[in-house]
Amino acid sequence: MKTFPGGSHLQYLKEATQDKTIRELPLPKKVILPLQQNLGCACEPLVKVGDEVVEGAKIGDSQKFVSAPVHASISGKVVQIEKLPNPCGFEVPAVVIEGPGPSSQSPAPRTLDSLSAEEIKKIIREAGIVGMGGAAFPTHVKLSPPADKKIDTLIINGCECEPYITADHRLMLERAEDILYGARAAAQAVGATRIIVGIENNKKNAVEKLKSQAEGIEIAEVKTKYPQGGEKQLIKAILNREVPSGGLPLDIGVVVQNVGTAVAIAEAIKFGVPLIKRVVTVTGSGIKQPQNVMVRIGTTFREVVEQCGGLTEDTVKVIMGGPMMGLALSTLDLPVVKGTTCILALNKKDAKVYEEKDCIRCGRCIKSCPIGLLPNFIADAAKLKDWGRAEEYNVADCIECGCCSYVCPSRIYLVQYFKVAKKELQTRKAVCK
Repeated sequence: MKTFPGGSHLQYLKEATQDKTIRELPLPKKVILPLQQNLGCACEPLVKVGDEVVEGAKIGDSQKFVSAPVHASISGKVVQIEKLPNPCGFEVPAVVIEGPGPSSQSPAPRTLDSLSAEEIKKIIREAGIVGMGGAAFPTHVKLSPPADKKIDTLIINGCECEPYITADHRLMLERAEDILYGARAAAQAVGATRIIVGIENNKKNAVEKLKSQAEGIEIAEVKTKYPQGGEKQLIKAILNREVPSGGLPLDIGVVVQNVGTAVAIAEAIKFGVPLIKRVVTVTGSGIKQPQNVMVRIGTTFREVVEQCGGLTEDTVKVIMGGPMMGLALSTLDLPVVKGTTCILALNKKDAKVYEEKDCIRCGRCIKSCPIGLLPNFIADAAKLKDWGRAEEYNVADCIECGCCSYVCPSRIYLVQYFKVAKKELQTRKAVCK
């Protein structure tokens, strides 16, 4: 079975939602739309308070290349434009829209054959599409490698290796045709001659579903192991190519896109629909009715949770994303953004906080690291604020998957130390410039 070195075998805990079809939630009466929902530059507002907007209208954009426009996810009236908290824990400019408002017109459908590579990238850019696996990197940028980087392979990532989350799994079962359509469009945009869909072997029904429709597209079944969905790990497993330290997949001729991104590309090209909604798994021991739901971007977490029966009385933590790489939320009055894959609520038993103890030099963190780093030495450097030594140990290559913390018998919060070190190094380099 295709796989990569390192990693961990986790409890995947997907049973609560893996067989539940995607349910579209009712339109929210209000949405909060942060003007930065991507890695890169923030957008400037294109509307003002009091404006009436229709669903799908562009409300924020930027002249910077590494950015993605933001669109109204409902029709209604702009009632507020100011800095508001986002799920990542800091404030960004946001547009608040209250509905209902004027209805929108359905755009005329288009065909892929009539479009050039540049036209496809322009459509993707104007639709505000970003990586839907959680990273939220602008898709048109990823599909625009430098002229000296020749892309031969496009990989569609259907692994979904984080515990609890089943949104991508359901998309593969319910939207297989759109995934393959979006994959062909992305390959055409980037000039790739080979398309491979990578799926973990714990999703046999998804493998069979895509195989039955994937004419000219390879379906690669890979070993179920975390973080198999990391793009560097997926490339290693499928193609046996290694992304160099500090490099990107395009350096070895590969582009990786998530299955949700492929669906968004298909909708943008076929129907001219921008990215205004996405599938979110709402699950965990703290959710009364776990399910997969189609949510309008900007809907508050509180409203989504209420549509899933609400929280149980013993809920103590709510996370955006999975338990390994997700972000704990300070309040439910925050908006779902383009990178929201999951709302995970945990009770006191499942969210237990352990006391950190001294490292016993067992080496488990080193064995589990999928990048081949020395987590214990990097953590020691970070504790001593020896940022130069942390850099020498290649802390910047850490993908923050959490495998080292997961296997550590001393319960050391290794990833948190790495995040501090990376942030400090970034700040120092910015000051030097």
